[in-house]
Parts: sequence; structure tokens; C-alpha cells
Amino acid sequence: MAESNPTGLSDNAAAGIAYITFFPAIVFLVMPPYNASSFVRFHAWQSIFLNIAACVVWFLLAIITAVQLFIAPAVLAMLHLLVYLAMVLMWVICVLKAVNGKRFKLPLLGALAAKQIGE
Repeated sequence: MAESNPTGLSDNAAAGIAYITFFPAIVFLVMPPYNASSFVRFHAWQSIFLNIAACVVWFLLAIITAVQLFIAPAVLAMLHLLVYLAMVLMWVICVLKAVNGKRFKLPLLGALAAKQIGE
């Protein structure tokens, strides 16, 4: 899967770059020759869904933090840290797998990405 495109950027590199933020992911979905590669499209879609999921989780944590009815501050801080570490770990795994040419599917999000590319 490490074929180079006319731009000089391999599919593996494009798939890894798609995880930086959702902006490169969207660019790779619309820009030829990357939009013709199912590998790049899969990782671009999974990146978009991962970013959406992260925003939703952080929004929910913000609501929990604002309400703080029954949660001790130390427990709340630990929850934020664990969620942050889990998100970073998922992101690092996705980038490494993409750069190494593997189609790693995150639970739920990977299935959504595969559905978007017609698999």
C-alpha cells in the first residue's frame, strides 16, 4: 500500500496525515489522487469520526464538570485524565497503523468508516 502518487506522497503517509485533524482528512477525501484510494478514504473517514467522537466526549465531560453534583473534584480530574489518555492512545495507534499500511478499525468508528467507503 505504499505506492507513491504523482504528488510524491504515499498512500500510507496520506492516511497518517489524515489523523492530524479533520482538515487534512477532508482534503484527502476530495483531492485526487487520494480520493481514489480506499485505504486513504478509510483512514480519512475514521479520522473524521474519531474527531467527532472526541468532541462529543469532551462536551459531555464539560457538562459533568459544570454540574458536579455528586462527583468529587479528585475523581473528576482523574476521569478527565483517563479520557484524555485514552483519546491520545487511540490517535497514536491509528496514526502508526496507517503509516505502516494497516487498516486498523476502531470499535464502532471503523465500521462507520468502512461503510462510508462502501465496504
